[in-house]
Amino acid sequence: MSRIGKLPVAVPEKVEVKVDGVQVAVKGPKGELQQAFTDNVKIELKDKEVFVTPVDESQKARAMWGTTRTLISNMIHGVTDGFTKSLEFNGVGYRASVSGNNLELSLGYSHPISYELPEGISAKVQKNVIEISGSSKELVGFVAAKVRSFRPPEPYKGKGVKYTDETIIRKAGKTGAK
Repeated sequence: MSRIGKLPVAVPEKVEVKVDGVQVAVKGPKGELQQAFTDNVKIELKDKEVFVTPVDESQKARAMWGTTRTLISNMIHGVTDGFTKSLEFNGVGYRASVSGNNLELSLGYSHPISYELPEGISAKVQKNVIEISGSSKELVGFVAAKVRSFRPPEPYKGKGVKYTDETIIRKAGKTGAK
């Protein structure tokens, strides 16, 4: 039995959920999300709660039971509160700014990097911190990982783009090895 899968997902007052077979659409104050799930689970909406049950006792159905429930829970959380990832950049001359739907980055290369933000994603820059927010947890995580990949942190001086809660294990370098 899935401990997570058997819990119902509560639907808040401001959120509207539509279930059509394996297609789930969620609409709330922060936007709309829709996703098609596998047919190994049955999704039902009863009394402002979403219930997910496996269709049989196969390994695939039991594996997708908790996953589907968590994805629906993330969709509901996304349209009510939203998701945010924070990135921190360190380095001499490293700058970032948001202009319209583009994130402009200057990360020590010979050219500036212009990254177009996907629809539904917004970014804010304060000093050396970039905050990426949106209603889709998957898309927010993808954009944060993409921005980090432009200049991953290096272990000697710690320069680069990293998550704010990430710790970089620093190396001593040539002079420290005596």
